[in-house]
This record gives sequence, structure tokens and C-alpha cells, in this order.
Amino acid sequence: MKQEIKKARLRFFESSAGQQHITEADKYLYRQPVPIYKIVVIGTGTIGQEHMRVAALLGRAQVHGIYDTQTHSMDVAEANFKQCSDVPLVRYENLESACNDSATDALFICTPNHTHFDILQVAIKSGKPIFLEKPMATDLQDAAATVAIDDAYPSFIQIGLQYRYKAQYIEAFYEALSRQSLGEVKTIAVSEYRPPFLDKVGQWNKFNANSGGTLVEKCCHYFDLINLMAQARPTRVYASGGRAVNFTDFEYEGRASDIDDHAFVVIDYANGTRANFTLNMFCPDFSEEMVVTGTQGRLVATEVFNFHHQQQGSKATVAIESGEHGASKKTDVTYAALIEQSGHHGATYYEHSAFMDQLEGLSVDAATCRQGLWSMIVASAAQASMASGQAVDIKQFMMANNLADYLEM
Repeated sequence: MKQEIKKARLRFFESSAGQQHITEADKYLYRQPVPIYKIVVIGTGTIGQEHMRVAALLGRAQVHGIYDTQTHSMDVAEANFKQCSDVPLVRYENLESACNDSATDALFICTPNHTHFDILQVAIKSGKPIFLEKPMATDLQDAAATVAIDDAYPSFIQIGLQYRYKAQYIEAFYEALSRQSLGEVKTIAVSEYRPPFLDKVGQWNKFNANSGGTLVEKCCHYFDLINLMAQARPTRVYASGGRAVNFTDFEYEGRASDIDDHAFVVIDYANGTRANFTLNMFCPDFSEEMVVTGTQGRLVATEVFNFHHQQQGSKATVAIESGEHGASKKTDVTYAALIEQSGHHGATYYEHSAFMDQLEGLSVDAATCRQGLWSMIVASAAQASMASGQAVDIKQFMMANNLADYLEM
């Protein structure tokens, strides 16, 4: 990872006027890596184009081809990709040809949530490594089926829960879990304040049937982070929330939007850790925070992104408050500028790096299908609690959803 950060920073100087006379034969520090693998990106909307851009920046794989049911999306993706790569793209005419091109090594599924499971059924016939965007499915049955597929799959399936690679959370996990700077973790509080969901093709993200619900669609990232920090399985979830501001009168093709825009979630874990999560999606700007408190200190990891003033890059910090147990500190955390600006504040870049490492047979800390399932279990239990007004016992909830076999996972 350090080598990749160094190379990305040196690329910044490569474009400076004082370095443009250096020929390819004389390049060493600025030499571009030769892509070893060829990937296909299925779904060329916002996140699909981000993956294309990041793949070009990382340089370990070449985007060989693209497929989308929307021709316009492919047109835009192809035009945008020319800004970061001069490699011509293959445009596949159907999903089967995109998945089964013998010239390619891996597949990236970046389509709307409700299409993930059906596309996966076609993709696995290729036997190729698969990157599957979050959430892995829109309901628990399909998510569990994806885990079963992964268990029997000859290659691997990586889930796109990339927030674990944001700079502030890398540092938070290191301090709390590796260094144990806080002692034994007892409570975790995570919050996200942000603007509403953006426009999508067909406005699919304005409907629970397509997205899985707000807590599944967006907040699976945060439940993944909380699960990782808690280092245990959830046992009980209570949530309150609903729609207060966003899309309350929005209709698309005769359908009224039904997605929630705020929630408060409380989670109990088997090891005694307790967590809460706050979501608000009608704020003018973006901010998120994780507060972890242990027996010997407190950690506060924050990120702020100002949409109004077009701030370049996010501002992230990590603070450790140790009191009499040790030194306290507050640190700005960031990646190299090119990485920060490539997508999700650098998290997608390192998610790609982990996928490439897996292609090379290395052990990585990328999100597995099991971890993706457990992020969805918490999210789905929270949505069930919001609907019923009652706390949800996770064991009973999983048994009611025919997931008893996954209780010990």
C-alpha cells in the first residue's frame, strides 16, 4: 500500500512543466505500472464510472470493456474514460458476452441494487473473480444465497463495502483494535448527516423495492464499520425513523417514493458492546463521525465535506483522548490528493488494491460475502424495528427469515 501511495504522489509531479521533457525510456519514479489483468465493468452509472477511473489510476488492471442496458450511460462512461485512459473499450451487446469474454480476468458488478442477484447468477457461470457492489442484495434471502454461492465458488466474490478503507477508519481500527489505545471497547456511536439521495436512471433509488430500503442501501457501510469495531455478533436492534422532508411528494411514473430520510438505531452485541447509529439525509452538507469509548479512553474519527463551497477533498481527523492512561492526540488523516479525489475519499482506490491483491492470491481485509450479509442483517432488523415500533431479537429475526444456519457465522 505504501508503494502505491508514493507512486500516486509522484504522478502529480509528472504533469508539472519541469518534468514533461522526461521520455518514457528515462522514467523510473514516474513509470506507469503495466496492467496485468483485464476487467469488465457491468453498470456504467455513477459508481461504475468511479471504478473505471480508479482502475486507471491504480494501474494494476486495464478496463477492457463495459456493459449497461442504457446505451446513453455507456456513451457517457466511454467519453469520460478517455480523460484518464487512451485504451479503447469493448462495448458488449449483452450480459452473457460481457461475462464470458475469454480475454478478461474479472467482473465488476456496479448496477442498481435490485439487479445484483440476477446479474450474479449469470456472472458466476464465468468462474471469474467478481466484485459485487453494495448492498450485495436487496433482501436477506438473496444475500444468504449469495453467501452460499461464494462458499462453493471456485474463485472469490468481494463486496463493495469500501468505507472500511477511508483514512479515518483505517486509523480508528488501528488505534482501537491493534494498539488497543482505548482499552476494552464498550460503546460505539456513528452518525452521518448528508443531503438527499441523488438522481439515478429511472429514479430507482427512491423506492424501497429497488434499493432494499435506506438503511440497507446507504447504511450497510456504517453497520459494517460498527460490526468490525464491535468484534462480535449483534443480538438486539431497536430503531426509530421515517420520512420527514425528502421526496414526501415525489412520484415517478405513477409510483410514490417510500424511502426513509432519517433514523436512530441502537445495537446490542454478544460481548456486551453497545452501539448507536444516527442518519439524517436532509442536511445541506456532508459529515460523518465515529466515537468509540473504551475502559481507558475515547476515539473520535470525523469527516467533513462541504458541497456548498466546492471544497476539494474531505477533511478527516482522528482524536484519541486517553486521560491518565496515556498521551492524547488529534491528527489530520488523508491520502495523496490524486487518491482522495478519485472516489469516496480514497476508499475505492484501496478497495481496488485489495481486489488486485486477491487476484494475486494474497490475503486481504476486503469485505467478504459473510460480512456483507451481517451488515444487511443489522440494517434489515433496524427497518423491521422501525416498522413495528418494537426491538428486534436477532436470533428470532434470523429464524423467522430462514437464516438459522447463519447464526454462528
